[in-house]
Amino acid sequence: MKFSICNETWQGPEWTYDLVCERIAAHGYDGVEIAPFTLKPNPADLTEAEAEEIGRLTRKHGLEVVGLHWLLVQPPGLHLTAAEPSVRQHTADYGCHLARLCAAMGGSVMVWGSPKQRHLEDGVSWDETAARAAEVLRRIAETAGPLGITLALEPLGRRETNFLNTAAETTKLLRLVDHPACRLHLDVKAMCDESTPIPDIIRASAADTVHFHANDPNLRGPGQGAVLYEPIAAALRATGYDRWISVEVFDYLPDADTIADLSLSYLHEVFEL
Repeated sequence: MKFSICNETWQGPEWTYDLVCERIAAHGYDGVEIAPFTLKPNPADLTEAEAEEIGRLTRKHGLEVVGLHWLLVQPPGLHLTAAEPSVRQHTADYGCHLARLCAAMGGSVMVWGSPKQRHLEDGVSWDETAARAAEVLRRIAETAGPLGITLALEPLGRRETNFLNTAAETTKLLRLVDHPACRLHLDVKAMCDESTPIPDIIRASAADTVHFHANDPNLRGPGQGAVLYEPIAAALRATGYDRWISVEVFDYLPDADTIADLSLSYLHEVFEL
Protein backbone atom coordinates (compact mmCIF):
# COMPACT_ATOMS: atom_id res chain seq x y z
CA MET A 1 0.00 0.00 0.00
CA LYS A 2 1.28 3.46 -0.89
CA PHE A 3 0.11 6.69 0.73
CA SER A 4 -0.25 10.11 -0.86
CA ILE A 5 -1.84 13.45 -0.03
CA CYS A 6 -3.48 16.15 -2.13
CA ASN A 7 -1.32 19.20 -2.79
CA GLU A 8 -4.08 21.77 -2.15
CA THR A 9 -3.91 20.82 1.56
CA TRP A 10 -1.23 23.51 1.73
CA GLN A 11 -3.20 26.71 1.21
CA GLY A 12 -1.83 30.15 0.36
CA PRO A 13 0.41 31.86 -2.20
CA GLU A 14 3.54 31.22 -0.13
CA TRP A 15 3.23 27.49 -0.81
CA THR A 16 4.98 26.91 -4.10
CA TYR A 17 4.62 23.43 -5.58
CA ASP A 18 8.28 22.74 -4.84
CA LEU A 19 7.83 23.68 -1.18
CA VAL A 20 4.65 21.59 -0.90
CA CYS A 21 6.52 18.54 -2.20
CA GLU A 22 9.27 19.20 0.32
CA ARG A 23 6.73 19.11 3.16
CA ILE A 24 4.93 16.02 1.80
CA ALA A 25 8.22 14.14 1.57
CA ALA A 26 9.26 15.28 5.05
CA HIS A 27 6.10 13.73 6.51
CA GLY A 28 6.91 10.40 4.88
CA TYR A 29 4.31 10.16 2.11
CA ASP A 30 5.06 8.28 -1.09
CA GLY A 31 3.22 10.50 -3.55
CA VAL A 32 1.25 13.64 -4.30
CA GLU A 33 -2.18 13.99 -5.91
CA ILE A 34 -2.49 17.27 -7.80
CA ALA A 35 -5.40 19.69 -8.28
CA PRO A 36 -4.64 21.33 -11.66
CA PHE A 37 -6.05 24.74 -10.64
CA THR A 38 -3.29 25.02 -8.00
CA LEU A 39 -0.67 25.04 -10.76
CA LYS A 40 -2.25 27.73 -12.93
CA PRO A 41 -5.59 29.61 -12.56
CA ASN A 42 -6.68 28.25 -15.93
CA PRO A 43 -5.25 24.74 -16.30
CA ALA A 44 -6.12 24.84 -20.00
CA ASP A 45 -3.08 27.10 -20.32
CA LEU A 46 -0.73 24.50 -18.81
CA THR A 47 1.64 23.04 -21.38
CA GLU A 48 3.04 19.54 -21.50
CA ALA A 49 6.51 21.01 -21.00
CA GLU A 50 5.31 22.65 -17.77
CA ALA A 51 3.74 19.35 -16.73
CA GLU A 52 7.03 17.56 -17.32
CA GLU A 53 8.70 20.10 -15.00
CA ILE A 54 6.07 19.39 -12.32
CA GLY A 55 6.94 15.72 -12.59
CA ARG A 56 10.66 16.48 -12.32
CA LEU A 57 10.12 18.62 -9.21
CA THR A 58 8.03 15.86 -7.64
CA ARG A 59 10.63 13.17 -8.24
CA LYS A 60 13.38 15.47 -6.96
CA HIS A 61 11.80 15.07 -3.52
CA GLY A 62 11.57 11.28 -3.86
CA LEU A 63 7.81 11.38 -4.51
CA GLU A 64 5.60 10.02 -7.26
CA VAL A 65 2.86 11.92 -9.06
CA VAL A 66 -0.28 9.91 -8.34
CA GLY A 67 -2.40 11.86 -10.80
CA LEU A 68 -4.97 14.65 -10.93
CA HIS A 69 -8.24 15.43 -9.14
CA TRP A 70 -10.70 18.36 -8.90
CA LEU A 71 -10.61 18.23 -12.67
CA LEU A 72 -13.40 20.60 -13.72
CA VAL A 73 -13.12 23.38 -11.12
CA GLN A 74 -11.45 25.66 -13.67
CA PRO A 75 -11.91 26.98 -16.31
CA PRO A 76 -15.62 27.89 -16.29
CA GLY A 77 -18.03 26.38 -18.77
CA LEU A 78 -17.23 22.70 -18.30
CA HIS A 79 -19.96 20.12 -17.66
CA LEU A 80 -20.11 16.36 -18.06
CA THR A 81 -23.86 16.02 -18.63
CA ALA A 82 -24.92 19.34 -20.21
CA ALA A 83 -27.68 19.25 -22.81
CA GLU A 84 -25.62 21.33 -25.27
CA PRO A 85 -23.33 19.11 -27.36
CA SER A 86 -20.81 21.96 -27.64
CA VAL A 87 -20.38 22.05 -23.85
CA ARG A 88 -19.85 18.31 -23.72
CA GLN A 89 -17.37 18.50 -26.59
CA HIS A 90 -15.48 21.29 -24.81
CA THR A 91 -15.40 19.17 -21.65
CA ALA A 92 -14.14 16.15 -23.57
CA ASP A 93 -11.41 18.21 -25.25
CA TYR A 94 -10.35 19.62 -21.89
CA GLY A 95 -10.34 16.16 -20.32
CA CYS A 96 -8.06 14.93 -23.11
CA HIS A 97 -5.75 17.88 -22.41
CA LEU A 98 -5.62 16.93 -18.73
CA ALA A 99 -4.85 13.32 -19.65
CA ARG A 100 -1.85 14.47 -21.69
CA LEU A 101 -0.70 16.68 -18.80
CA CYS A 102 -1.10 13.83 -16.32
CA ALA A 103 0.99 11.55 -18.52
CA ALA A 104 3.67 14.24 -18.92
CA MET A 105 3.88 14.55 -15.12
CA GLY A 106 4.25 10.77 -14.74
CA GLY A 107 0.84 10.27 -13.12
CA SER A 108 -1.54 7.42 -13.80
CA VAL A 109 -5.02 8.38 -12.53
CA MET A 110 -7.55 11.17 -13.00
CA VAL A 111 -10.14 11.27 -10.21
CA TRP A 112 -13.47 12.36 -11.67
CA GLY A 113 -15.38 14.08 -8.88
CA SER A 114 -16.46 17.64 -9.79
CA PRO A 115 -20.02 17.34 -8.43
CA LYS A 116 -21.34 20.68 -9.70
CA GLN A 117 -20.10 19.95 -13.20
CA ARG A 118 -22.10 16.73 -13.53
CA HIS A 119 -25.41 17.61 -11.86
CA LEU A 120 -28.50 15.95 -13.33
CA GLU A 121 -30.80 18.61 -14.83
CA ASP A 122 -34.43 18.91 -13.75
CA GLY A 123 -36.71 16.87 -15.98
CA VAL A 124 -33.89 14.82 -17.52
CA SER A 125 -33.86 11.09 -16.84
CA TRP A 126 -30.94 9.22 -15.33
CA ASP A 127 -30.57 7.18 -18.50
CA GLU A 128 -30.27 10.24 -20.72
CA THR A 129 -27.85 11.90 -18.29
CA ALA A 130 -25.74 8.75 -18.11
CA ALA A 131 -25.66 8.47 -21.90
CA ARG A 132 -24.32 12.03 -22.15
CA ALA A 133 -21.69 11.35 -19.48
CA ALA A 134 -20.65 8.07 -21.08
CA GLU A 135 -20.14 9.78 -24.43
CA VAL A 136 -17.77 12.36 -22.92
CA LEU A 137 -15.91 9.87 -20.72
CA ARG A 138 -15.41 7.41 -23.56
CA ARG A 139 -13.83 10.11 -25.71
CA ILE A 140 -11.42 11.02 -22.93
CA ALA A 141 -10.67 7.37 -22.12
CA GLU A 142 -9.72 6.78 -25.76
CA THR A 143 -7.00 9.43 -25.35
CA ALA A 144 -6.07 8.58 -21.75
CA GLY A 145 -5.80 4.81 -22.09
CA PRO A 146 -2.90 4.68 -24.57
CA LEU A 147 -1.06 7.19 -22.35
CA GLY A 148 -1.34 4.89 -19.34
CA ILE A 149 -3.93 7.10 -17.63
CA THR A 150 -7.09 5.75 -15.98
CA LEU A 151 -10.20 7.83 -15.34
CA ALA A 152 -11.44 7.07 -11.81
CA LEU A 153 -15.13 7.94 -11.45
CA GLU A 154 -15.98 9.09 -7.94
CA PRO A 155 -19.39 8.58 -6.30
CA LEU A 156 -20.21 11.58 -4.10
CA GLY A 157 -22.78 12.27 -1.38
CA ARG A 158 -26.27 13.59 -1.98
CA ARG A 159 -25.45 17.00 -0.49
CA GLU A 160 -22.85 17.52 -3.22
CA THR A 161 -24.62 16.25 -6.33
CA ASN A 162 -27.69 14.35 -7.53
CA PHE A 163 -25.80 12.17 -10.04
CA LEU A 164 -23.55 9.24 -9.14
CA ASN A 165 -24.24 9.05 -5.41
CA THR A 166 -23.34 5.40 -4.86
CA ALA A 167 -20.67 2.97 -5.98
CA ALA A 168 -23.35 0.77 -7.58
CA GLU A 169 -24.76 3.68 -9.60
CA THR A 170 -21.28 4.69 -10.70
CA THR A 171 -20.46 1.12 -11.70
CA LYS A 172 -23.57 1.18 -13.87
CA LEU A 173 -22.11 4.19 -15.69
CA LEU A 174 -18.78 2.39 -16.07
CA ARG A 175 -20.56 -0.37 -17.96
CA LEU A 176 -22.03 2.22 -20.33
CA VAL A 177 -18.62 3.78 -20.96
CA ASP A 178 -17.26 0.29 -21.59
CA HIS A 179 -13.58 1.23 -21.77
CA PRO A 180 -10.74 -0.32 -19.72
CA ALA A 181 -9.32 3.13 -18.96
CA CYS A 182 -12.50 4.15 -17.09
CA ARG A 183 -12.86 2.63 -13.63
CA LEU A 184 -14.06 3.35 -10.07
CA HIS A 185 -12.76 5.54 -7.27
CA LEU A 186 -13.92 5.17 -3.66
CA ASP A 187 -13.94 7.95 -1.06
CA VAL A 188 -14.61 7.32 2.63
CA LYS A 189 -16.53 10.55 3.20
CA ALA A 190 -18.80 9.78 0.25
CA MET A 191 -19.32 6.14 1.22
CA CYS A 192 -20.53 7.28 4.65
CA ASP A 193 -23.57 8.73 2.83
CA GLU A 194 -24.57 5.29 1.54
CA SER A 195 -26.82 2.89 3.45
CA THR A 196 -24.45 -0.01 2.73
CA PRO A 197 -21.56 -0.45 5.21
CA ILE A 198 -18.22 0.72 3.81
CA PRO A 199 -16.49 -2.70 4.00
CA ASP A 200 -19.37 -4.20 1.99
CA ILE A 201 -19.03 -1.47 -0.67
CA ILE A 202 -15.30 -2.13 -0.89
CA ARG A 203 -15.83 -5.86 -1.34
CA ALA A 204 -18.63 -5.46 -3.90
CA SER A 205 -16.58 -2.92 -5.90
CA ALA A 206 -13.20 -4.64 -5.74
CA ALA A 207 -13.01 -5.63 -9.39
CA ASP A 208 -13.56 -2.05 -10.55
CA THR A 209 -11.71 0.01 -7.91
CA VAL A 210 -8.55 1.76 -9.06
CA HIS A 211 -8.10 4.55 -6.46
CA PHE A 212 -9.08 5.39 -2.86
CA HIS A 213 -9.47 8.59 -0.81
CA ALA A 214 -9.06 8.58 2.96
CA ASN A 215 -10.96 11.24 4.92
CA ASP A 216 -13.96 11.65 7.24
CA PRO A 217 -17.49 13.12 6.94
CA ASN A 218 -16.34 15.94 9.23
CA LEU A 219 -14.17 17.03 6.23
CA ARG A 220 -10.93 16.26 8.05
CA GLY A 221 -8.34 13.55 7.62
CA PRO A 222 -8.52 9.85 8.50
CA GLY A 223 -8.52 9.26 12.24
CA GLN A 224 -9.67 12.83 12.90
CA GLY A 225 -13.38 12.02 13.06
CA ALA A 226 -15.82 9.27 13.96
CA VAL A 227 -14.99 6.78 11.20
CA LEU A 228 -12.95 3.80 12.37
CA TYR A 229 -10.58 2.60 9.67
CA GLU A 230 -9.74 -0.89 10.96
CA PRO A 231 -12.70 -2.51 9.10
CA ILE A 232 -11.85 -0.44 6.01
CA ALA A 233 -8.23 -1.55 6.08
CA ALA A 234 -9.29 -5.16 6.58
CA ALA A 235 -11.65 -5.02 3.59
CA LEU A 236 -9.01 -3.45 1.36
CA ARG A 237 -6.47 -6.09 2.35
CA ALA A 238 -8.99 -8.91 1.85
CA THR A 239 -9.78 -7.73 -1.68
CA GLY A 240 -6.12 -7.40 -2.60
CA TYR A 241 -6.19 -3.63 -3.08
CA ASP A 242 -2.56 -2.50 -3.31
CA ARG A 243 -2.82 0.88 -5.04
CA TRP A 244 -2.75 4.42 -3.68
CA ILE A 245 -4.58 5.59 -0.58
CA SER A 246 -4.67 9.35 -0.85
CA VAL A 247 -5.54 11.77 1.97
CA GLU A 248 -8.06 14.38 0.81
CA VAL A 249 -9.45 16.90 3.30
CA PHE A 250 -11.78 19.89 2.98
CA ASP A 251 -11.22 21.43 6.41
CA TYR A 252 -7.68 22.78 6.47
CA LEU A 253 -7.53 23.50 10.21
CA PRO A 254 -5.44 23.63 12.26
CA ASP A 255 -2.78 23.61 9.53
CA ALA A 256 -1.57 21.45 6.66
CA ASP A 257 1.43 19.96 8.43
CA THR A 258 -0.65 18.81 11.40
CA ILE A 259 -3.24 17.30 9.05
CA ALA A 260 -0.53 15.50 7.07
CA ASP A 261 1.21 14.16 10.17
CA LEU A 262 -1.92 12.96 11.99
CA SER A 263 -3.39 11.38 8.85
CA LEU A 264 -0.32 9.38 7.90
CA SER A 265 0.37 8.27 11.46
CA TYR A 266 -3.17 6.94 11.73
CA LEU A 267 -3.02 5.18 8.35
CA HIS A 268 0.25 3.50 9.31
CA GLU A 269 -1.35 2.38 12.57
CA VAL A 270 -4.50 0.86 11.03
CA PHE A 271 -2.63 -0.75 8.16
CA GLU A 272 -0.02 -2.01 10.64
CA LEU A 273 2.94 -0.65 8.70
